[in-house]
Amino acid sequence: MGYLDDFKKFVGSGGLITLAVAFIMATALNAVVSALVVDFITPLIGVFFKFNLAAATTQVNGSVFAYGDFLNKVLTFLIDALVVFFLIVEPLEKYQARKAAKLAAAPPTTRACPECQSQVPIAAKRCAFCTQPLPAA
Repeated sequence: MGYLDDFKKFVGSGGLITLAVAFIMATALNAVVSALVVDFITPLIGVFFKFNLAAATTQVNGSVFAYGDFLNKVLTFLIDALVVFFLIVEPLEKYQARKAAKLAAAPPTTRACPECQSQVPIAAKRCAFCTQPLPAA
């Protein structure tokens, strides 16, 4: 019964919709990057090296190896990885670092009781847990 409840919570929290949107956006990004590589980058490589990379093949014992198509897919993957890194990973890491710096810079609001080590407010004069008088903050 636990899995069913977890699934209901997942679907109800919007997690499934967020996941679906992320999947659709990733698929669309991959299509755009694929078109960029096949229609722009590969022909540019052909201009500089005087051959059509997309059609590059070799034959061994009657088997055709389309290494040009493989190189196109490798380029597509690398560009996808670069886009994800620079548009998602890097900004998220910077955001998290700024958030952590703000939390670290915030003054503490509690202190430990020297007797029982419970956390009490800074302005407290007596521990709420063990009732011992606290030294001035």
